[in-house]
Amino acid sequence: MAGAGSKAGNLDFLRRKGFPVPPTWLCTWDTCAACLDEDPAAIVHLRAELESTLDSKKKYAVRSSANVEDSVSGSFAGQFRSVLDVQGPDAVIKAVTSVCESATSPEATRYLTKIGRQQNDLKMAVIIQQMVDPVVSGVAFSRNPMTGLNEIVVEAVRGLGEQLVQDGITPARWVHKWGEYTGEPTETDIPPEVVDEVVRGTKRIAREFRRPVDLEWVWDGYRLWWVQLREITAIENINIYSNRISREFLPGMIKPLVWSVNIPLVNSAWIRLLDELVGHTGLKPEDLARAFHYRAYFSLSAIGRVFEALGLPQETLELLLGIESTGPEKPKFKPSARTWFLLPRMLWSSLKMWRLERRIRPFLPFMHERFDRLRSEDLTGKNENQLLDHVERLFQQGTETAYYNIVVPLLMQLYNRLVKRRLERSGLDYERYDPALGMDELEGHDPKTVLNRLHARFEGLGEDTRSRVSFNGYSALSVPELASFRRSVDDFIGRFGHFSGSGNDFSAKPWREDPDLVVRMIADHRPPEPPKFGSTEIEKALRGPFSRLSLRRARRFRIYRQQVSSLYTYGYGLFRDVFFELGDRFVARSLLDDRDDILYLYLDEVRGAVAGADMDLRSLAGERRREMKAVEDAPLPTIIFGDDAPPVYDETGSRLKGTPTSRGYYRGPVTVVRDPANADRLRNGDVLVIPYSDVGWTPLFARAGAVVSGSGGILSHSSIIAREYGIPAVVSVPGALDIPDGAVVVVDGYKGEVTIQEEPAP
Repeated sequence: MAGAGSKAGNLDFLRRKGFPVPPTWLCTWDTCAACLDEDPAAIVHLRAELESTLDSKKKYAVRSSANVEDSVSGSFAGQFRSVLDVQGPDAVIKAVTSVCESATSPEATRYLTKIGRQQNDLKMAVIIQQMVDPVVSGVAFSRNPMTGLNEIVVEAVRGLGEQLVQDGITPARWVHKWGEYTGEPTETDIPPEVVDEVVRGTKRIAREFRRPVDLEWVWDGYRLWWVQLREITAIENINIYSNRISREFLPGMIKPLVWSVNIPLVNSAWIRLLDELVGHTGLKPEDLARAFHYRAYFSLSAIGRVFEALGLPQETLELLLGIESTGPEKPKFKPSARTWFLLPRMLWSSLKMWRLERRIRPFLPFMHERFDRLRSEDLTGKNENQLLDHVERLFQQGTETAYYNIVVPLLMQLYNRLVKRRLERSGLDYERYDPALGMDELEGHDPKTVLNRLHARFEGLGEDTRSRVSFNGYSALSVPELASFRRSVDDFIGRFGHFSGSGNDFSAKPWREDPDLVVRMIADHRPPEPPKFGSTEIEKALRGPFSRLSLRRARRFRIYRQQVSSLYTYGYGLFRDVFFELGDRFVARSLLDDRDDILYLYLDEVRGAVAGADMDLRSLAGERRREMKAVEDAPLPTIIFGDDAPPVYDETGSRLKGTPTSRGYYRGPVTVVRDPANADRLRNGDVLVIPYSDVGWTPLFARAGAVVSGSGGILSHSSIIAREYGIPAVVSVPGALDIPDGAVVVVDGYKGEVTIQEEPAP
């Protein structure tokens, strides 16, 4: 809207779209500037306009509509003056002038400086809006403003909405998700039909506005009025991470050097596959995953952007998170116009996948030969720069292998699913079917089939011999009567020695370096229960050429899966040799104490050391060893909001639940302040626990590490100031003031939890 900020423009949007808005008028920033200059002609003209327009018997709210308000760079919440219950032209002119003057207040000037803006960047306009006699007032968010999740949050109070920012007022709060309320107040006298109408209106407004919205509303006992609309901008930067997938593929703690190899290697392969499906995604390997306390979390926000590119709803992200809801509006994977637009590309990609067999057959021996050549090179004869070149060649070949190591298992699962569906229609139990039964080709690539045979031979040995072998390990096989068995074990190590306890961690000792482990594996191996039927029986159940083709492909891709997995593990394990060679060089140069310490450096640090950068590698490695030891048993959440690592703490501590109103995590000692007059009790970095707050409490927030309040809501003073200072806040916490001074607590500004970690010393 010309001459005013977005606040006025958004009200005009609501009016044009047919949503009830109280009668509203605008003083443009030119008019405000004239009033501030005390231009007599402008003031006379304004009074004449007001006298002819406003009803002298009604009251009005006079609010700011500056050009900088509610922007991405700053909200300016609470920085400009609002005047309520204004009646008569003279009082309105006085209120308009007061609001305009607040643009140059010390608070607004400090805020401008904080966000890097100048005073002359600010233009002030003023909204004059007819007051609605409120029975119930409140706010509504079309998305959770703390997490960005797709749920409507409503807060409401009896009477004026300004109570939402007043001392000690805790609003009633509802959370509505996918057609049902997942959070409701235990007791409230606010009519449920009003809340239902607010939820419906919020969904409609967000749909029309095409962006997440923050709304203020008033119910006068007869009609619902919308009095303010803002875009929720801050949620765009909330990244959401989950370890659901990584617990399968990258479980446990990951050393820094292993992380430096895995992320570019594996994620580059995933990005290649995604780009083939939807076109250029612009993703980088580091976008897809992040380490929190040395554990891998995948970025569902990045994956969600890919789903959006496919034309799937934004809510797909929450389905990936595993968020449960039985609501009737739970989103489904429905194709959109964008999906149909991409259909030709996806069909072409599917055709390429269908013909992948033509590429995988020559690729496997070709890449195995290249890995063999790299393994045969004499690492001890290379200098450090040549060793880094060796690493780069491993990356080039490993990335190509990683691609097939992702695609082949996916295709195998697809063909198996087709076979399973047909079997179930025929009344056969798919779980008792083994597509590998009778496939001799697997023996050279699948260690389990060879272990079955070796274990059977071990069981055929005498009881005393078995006991001796189990106790002494590989050395017990040196006796002549076990020579044949030892040759079989040596052959097993030669074929499968590149495997280890973790195929994604080259720091794990491979089997070839631990023959005693191999002997124990053979002795302790438990062959699986034999399946009831294999491919001969299944072919009788499968009718039609497509079903039989699916079976043949399921069997062949079972072999390819095992071959490419073995190849990837073989090539990936070569990183171990070259990095340990570099570790030996660093030990010789007195950069490290032990070759294993190189595992606690990131690859960029290794490159820097080779280039001669001045770094204390000993301290880095030692510090990270200690960090990993300190958090090795720490429980971490499945989902993490934001890019900051949550504090590690004992979850058995007593936990208080409130309303999250400012994002972040914080761990620190508590100071309970019941009156701002006792502000000197608060030390820098303490968790400030208060009953409520108003402007008099503001100086305390500059010293606090987090805020916990016994009352309040999203728009309470403590919440607004905490967001301005960028510190976590949880409000409406029952029992907050009973937390003892000095107790160490963890504040979770995403979930609204306050966990008492340590009681104060007696």
